[in-house]
Amino acid sequence: MATEQVTIKVNEETFNRIKEYYSSFLIEAKGDYVDFLAVYGDILITGYSSKKAKKSIIFKGKNASLEAEEWIEKEEVEQKEKIHIVDYGEQIGSDEVGVGDFYLPMIVVAAYMRKDQYQRLKELGVTDSKKMTDKKIREIGPILMKEFDYSKLTLSNEKYNEMYEKGENLNSLKAKMHNRALSNLHQKYIDVIAIYVDQFVKESTYYKYLGEKDEPIVKDISFKTKGEQRFPSVALASVIARYSFLLYKDKLEKKLGMTIPCGAGEKVDKIKKILLDKLGQEEFDKLVKKNFKNYSSI
Repeated sequence: MATEQVTIKVNEETFNRIKEYYSSFLIEAKGDYVDFLAVYGDILITGYSSKKAKKSIIFKGKNASLEAEEWIEKEEVEQKEKIHIVDYGEQIGSDEVGVGDFYLPMIVVAAYMRKDQYQRLKELGVTDSKKMTDKKIREIGPILMKEFDYSKLTLSNEKYNEMYEKGENLNSLKAKMHNRALSNLHQKYIDVIAIYVDQFVKESTYYKYLGEKDEPIVKDISFKTKGEQRFPSVALASVIARYSFLLYKDKLEKKLGMTIPCGAGEKVDKIKKILLDKLGQEEFDKLVKKNFKNYSSI
């Protein structure tokens, strides 16, 4: 697929929100009026700031138009509605972590919540995992995994690279992982009709990515941005996913005998040579997401 480039004009508030969203994926920014650069999967995102009222965000890469379109739609939705919990009843929700991490895997979790379990989530302080400290997540993660039912899928970077070479992309992989995790739970709780996904692509695109599959496809999903703030099951899934991610990170660091940074920024680049010398090219290639800019700059 050819490289796409899309430019959107935004106000200062939206500009800052986009910059914050991709903060984990920032790289060194150079050039006139370049406020930030971020590498999100295989998309390069450049924020241009000047004295003009409107600022520019350029999305460049494979499926860049889809990523840009999501931001346009998010802003339209958020301007019309106040974000709050909209369903306290029995439900299944899913979320993911590791999408923008060079050394660490993608993990998708679907979680089930009964109506009478919502109060327990409140007691434990479960909310959007991005708003919780890792210390808090490590504290309540084991409790959640014991008291709540969930389905967890981990896609190693070695498998990620293999799938990418076969024509998959970041969002198609996410869609297939979400569907599998949701299906695993929905087959156990077939009467549950409230199923939520933290939206990362348009609904039609999500199902297009699934295509004709031998395995069951979960239908009638409600897709919403900032799902962790709207649906307790998505918040629950996000925390379990983050806790699982931290455990994976711990295990990898113990194996390698060194700290492994998250994201795809400057700290990640600083240890590339060390890891390459330590592991050799073949093992290093299994450790990282090879389609990231971090890899091409070695």
